[in-house]
Amino acid sequence: MKLSNKDVIDYLKKASEILHENKEYLTDLDSAIGDADHGINMDRGFQTVLKNLSMLEGKDVGAILKAVGMYLVSTVGGASGPLYGTAFIQAGSVLAGKFEIDEKDIVKAMQAALDGIVMRGKAEKGDKTMIDTIAPALEELKKSLSDGLDLTEALERTVKAAEEGMKSTIPMLAKKGRASYLGERSIGYQDPGATSSYLLIKLMLDVIKEKTKK
Repeated sequence: MKLSNKDVIDYLKKASEILHENKEYLTDLDSAIGDADHGINMDRGFQTVLKNLSMLEGKDVGAILKAVGMYLVSTVGGASGPLYGTAFIQAGSVLAGKFEIDEKDIVKAMQAALDGIVMRGKAEKGDKTMIDTIAPALEELKKSLSDGLDLTEALERTVKAAEEGMKSTIPMLAKKGRASYLGERSIGYQDPGATSSYLLIKLMLDVIKEKTKK
């Protein structure tokens, strides 16, 4: 399946809506183990993205994602801005010049995003971060596509893996970020960054399904 730069713009519009709808939910999660601002910060960042999308129409996918990353770095507070910003910038770097992307490009972009997050946050799987959602999701996407599934089927399994990864953060001891200051008290709470990552991954499936209906 081919996705156009217009499809990417559509995804980003919907991302701003999803994060706005879940602003209070994400902030509530963060209030237990963080600064109680994750939902607020993510909403602010993606509302800035939304306001600037008209200027990105017609640009290649790489340029769009890089611009989104810069908006997030400059407007999202806390650790989320640098981490999500780096993720989008790195994803954009491997898609530079492309006006259409396919399954292989999505894998490359997700891998670059994950590598960027690891590099920036110095975290790994099991540290109770967004990596615990993204890493298993990417692993499942690669496996599903190599098994010959189409993109929709592969993303359905990817979303399931992302959800399991997100929920796996609940019993974890936080080793990075503000939550790590709580020590044992961080156990029993779902990581907000892992949750926002899940929402963005699930949205990929929703957008693909909507496109295939047209």
